[in-house]
Amino acid sequence: MGMLSVIVAAVASYAFGAIWYMKLADPWVVASGIDPEKINSKDPKPFVISGLAALVVAGMMRHVFVMAGVTGIWTGIVSGLGLGLFIATPWIVTNYAFAGRPRNLMLIDGGYATIGCTIMGLVFGIFSG
Repeated sequence: MGMLSVIVAAVASYAFGAIWYMKLADPWVVASGIDPEKINSKDPKPFVISGLAALVVAGMMRHVFVMAGVTGIWTGIVSGLGLGLFIATPWIVTNYAFAGRPRNLMLIDGGYATIGCTIMGLVFGIFSG
């Protein structure tokens, strides 16, 4: 059951990311400074890397949840929110601050990390119940 919950959590977060970045594509392109003409939407590499990264995050989150005794939907949501908001997002903000990246990019990518971890926490809460 553990591996299934990791896969479901990763897929749920990845699917949310697809929706998040489709909705915020234009502001993200502006904030990132990427030339839209140079984006190769047929290159699968970023999508594969993103999927693998989601699996790694989900696997470690499940491990942390099990070790900490996090069970139940509400506790899973709050714990996932906490990990995203107070661990993942501050790293993103730190990296972007030193790179001189715009605040909007921090908000967009930090928002994805926060909500993505919250969704993973929800999935683990469902599976633990």
